[in-house]
Amino acid sequence: MRFNRTFMIAAIAVLALIVPAVALARPLLIGGSTSVLPLAEKLAAAYHKQYPSIPKPKVTGGQSDIGISGVNEGRFDIGDSSRDPIKGEDPEGLYFYKIARDGVCVVTNKHNPLKNLSQESVENIFTGKVRDWSQVPGASISGPIDLFDRDGASGTQDAFKHIFLEESQQISPSAVAKTSNGLEEQSVATDKQAIGFVSFAYTRNVNAVGYNGVACNLRNARSGQYLGVRNFWMVTKGQAKGAAAKFIGWVTSGKRNVDAIINSSWIAVH
Repeated sequence: MRFNRTFMIAAIAVLALIVPAVALARPLLIGGSTSVLPLAEKLAAAYHKQYPSIPKPKVTGGQSDIGISGVNEGRFDIGDSSRDPIKGEDPEGLYFYKIARDGVCVVTNKHNPLKNLSQESVENIFTGKVRDWSQVPGASISGPIDLFDRDGASGTQDAFKHIFLEESQQISPSAVAKTSNGLEEQSVATDKQAIGFVSFAYTRNVNAVGYNGVACNLRNARSGQYLGVRNFWMVTKGQAKGAAAKFIGWVTSGKRNVDAIINSSWIAVH
């Protein structure tokens, strides 16, 4: 009996030594922008499939500013951001790695399948100058415009303001701010009077409105005709190293399988 017990203890000790260290490693923690979230989830799944011995990265949503502050404070290994770095506002020592390009669409409810808005119309609607659909060329409905915005931590709001509004213009304070693309899409999809803006990946249940005569779709964004396009970033505190460097290196490698994932709903840049 004593021999057997000694043998079992020895065997367990040997097994502990031969278990690959990677199996004991924790997964990468990635979080931030809900615009980047669908792409980050697809990339994480494909990465784990290609390297099954490496734990699948754990990806969560939030907002761009949450991704940036989270990685700076050590809550994330990689932060996701759908806005460009802001010098003087973002914490020092962060590295931004461009991983893709994405489109931002103005969206309406499908009962109001507006085909196009000029820059002037977008400005008038979102600044609150125009408040009734009867004043909007091409609208299928009349009545008050229910305006939806994203909150101030959102990279999509930052991109929208830079793309669609003049520098001095602000979104009307009467707009209802949502904390994610999913909530924005849901709000517009369930309100016939609504208008808002979302990332490409969140247009399935709403009507994507063309801008200045160009339809808001991936083909036109890729060709450069549609101008409502912004960058996607992965952010690290200090230069990426270890598991984070390996993952970001794979994402930005330009390999065919990686670019196929990105080009499925976004625009590859490597």
